[in-house]
Amino acid sequence: MRQSAGHFLSRRLLISMLVLGLIGISLWAIWFFRQKLRGLSPVVFGPAGNVVALVSQGNGVLNYPPEFSLSIFAEGLDGPRVLTVDPAGTLLVSLPAAGKVVALPDGDGNGRADRVVEVIGGLKRPHGLAFAPGADRRLFVAETDRVMAYEYDPVTMQAGPGAEIAGLPGGGRHFSRSLLFMPPPDEDKLLISVGSSCDTCVEEDWRRAKILVLDPDGGEPRIFAAGLRNAVFMTLHPATGEIWATEMGRDHLGDNLPPDEINIIKAGRDYGWPSCYGNNTADGEFLGPGAISGACLTKTPSFIDLPAHSAPLGLAFFPARGGWPEKYRGNLLVAYHGSWNRTMPTGYKIVLFRFDRQGKLLGREDFISGWLLPDNTSLGRPVDIRIMEDRIFISDDKAGVIYQLTMRGNP
Repeated sequence: MRQSAGHFLSRRLLISMLVLGLIGISLWAIWFFRQKLRGLSPVVFGPAGNVVALVSQGNGVLNYPPEFSLSIFAEGLDGPRVLTVDPAGTLLVSLPAAGKVVALPDGDGNGRADRVVEVIGGLKRPHGLAFAPGADRRLFVAETDRVMAYEYDPVTMQAGPGAEIAGLPGGGRHFSRSLLFMPPPDEDKLLISVGSSCDTCVEEDWRRAKILVLDPDGGEPRIFAAGLRNAVFMTLHPATGEIWATEMGRDHLGDNLPPDEINIIKAGRDYGWPSCYGNNTADGEFLGPGAISGACLTKTPSFIDLPAHSAPLGLAFFPARGGWPEKYRGNLLVAYHGSWNRTMPTGYKIVLFRFDRQGKLLGREDFISGWLLPDNTSLGRPVDIRIMEDRIFISDDKAGVIYQLTMRGNP
């Protein structure tokens, strides 16, 4: 009897320990989800509706200024990201998940791509695209571990033989690599943005969390600017030629820290990551509780702070002259790809930044919104922005489409 009672007590103790263990694991899982994976809904689930039908019906789900008209230029694409235009005016886009670069010709000029032409395939997560200025018609493609230069035929929209001009550190937390040719008199220099391998760390590879500069004919990359955790997109200011870049701040400091950033990139500057963020604020969690902002005085502060976790990606200026209304000329559009780890999701829109003639920020306002729905699901996630003389192209890697925005009355 004593053995039976002891066996019964042992079983009860074991069951109690298992129950307590399961409760502990559940509580930890709840804490982990809230701290690390909150706000995932608009990211992990598919589009909450057919954005192609919604835009075509013009039912007002996406909101934008009334003087514009929004349409679908191309659909059915596998995660379209970076946009560029070839020498003949044909739109190209990178498809990292598919390992391709494709062209989207609009031969009949009806404002919709006639077909999808594969320019290059079999690539390793291609992202950045750039055509060299001037007579050099090579297409430069940034894969996650290298930069390639291809002979390109704008008539057939095919890439010929390619050559590797730079090796890069592959993979990591941030796989994308972006490209931008510098303004005159350095237009023969190619910038390459390489994100960090981690959320917050001291990198072992000197090329990570940097913008590198390279001769487009090849050679060893050099550091152009440092302390940039993930400056995914870059552009040139139309009047000053300055290099502007969006920058994603680190995670796990709560809903409202650190700010994401827009930076003006200068040669030789350090923009603070991993030790500092925003307006030279020390990262106490990384540096330790005794960290003070004085440790960041040698760093370059952000030019504009953005809401934390907005995930800013593509940015583009309206031309200072041309067919766009004067109130838009010289102002900036930025695509907020949208948060994945904020209690209440933020982003999922395109924001207009207005500046005065001296470049001082006057204000900001939503330009296109509505991708994020009231139930915290999303129709899509805007990525890149390409402003042409008479239209704006926007890629959406969740809905798999390219939007086209034109002035009303302009076919």
